Amino acid sequence: MSQALTDALAWVSIAAFVVAVLAELRDRRTASLAAAGAWALFAVFWLALIPQFLLVEKSAIEGVLSALAVPASLSAAYLLYRGRESLLVLTRGVAVMGLIYLPATTIPWIYGSLIETTTAQTNVLIEAAGYDPTVATGEEGLRNTFVFNTDGNTYETFIVLACTGLGSMAIFAGLIAAVRAPLRRKLAAFAISVPVIWVLNLVRNAFIAVAFGKQWFQVAVPQVSALFGIQPDEVGLVSFYLADKVISQSASVVALVLITYPVVRALPELAGVLDDALYVVTYREFHTAEALGLEADSDRTTAAPPGDSETVGHSDDD
Repeated sequence: MSQALTDALAWVSIAAFVVAVLAELRDRRTASLAAAGAWALFAVFWLALIPQFLLVEKSAIEGVLSALAVPASLSAAYLLYRGRESLLVLTRGVAVMGLIYLPATTIPWIYGSLIETTTAQTNVLIEAAGYDPTVATGEEGLRNTFVFNTDGNTYETFIVLACTGLGSMAIFAGLIAAVRAPLRRKLAAFAISVPVIWVLNLVRNAFIAVAFGKQWFQVAVPQVSALFGIQPDEVGLVSFYLADKVISQSASVVALVLITYPVVRALPELAGVLDDALYVVTYREFHTAEALGLEADSDRTTAAPPGDSETVGHSDDD
């Protein structure tokens, strides 16, 4: 599927989430039905991204996560249709995430500024580590390219929007904005998550650029070539694929999980969102706040398990 079509699906999906959020201002049941439709559209969006990640970008981790997002989104749609109104908090979070992320993908001065700022700050780290690449102008006239000359060959690493960490930051910002809690604690959670993600992302970019530019991982040519289908005339890319698609993406998933703990400690209301996210994929009730010894009001409405017909509980908004 073309980039234009996936972008259109993204905008339509986020618009549906925003409609659900606005509907909640009037009636929660209507909002739940609207949110169910939004999550169903979201499933289609993730389904469309799977070939892009697996076949074009050759990212197994992103491809698998996209594939898992399809049934998870459909499950959320089903549960909202059945009456689990607590998922409206997660719905609000996705709406905010989309409103943060999508403009950066379509408005040139926003993504251009993000990319060039990320490139400049990544270069500071690379130089601090003792390396001195050339920073060149790439596509669209952006200074976003690190050029290394190693053993008579030139290796270029491009900083694109995905390298800014905006997606991960938008996730935390969206969830923090979605819950109802005192502003002081929201700001604390924001400070723990977003700046830390920004710094870790710069480290990731610097690692990938230097690892590829200096050809650190060429000892793994047979294994990585077989894994990613790298052709004999492209063996120089082995260091890039191992540094980016394997090491960095795996480390990013671990980092996001580790960051979540102090963020939930600072903003316990997020525990309810985690409980609902876990319920979406397991159909089991979790009590994260209780397990961590935290106290937080929550926007919890539980739906009956599949095959049952009763709503089993409801509490006031958090």
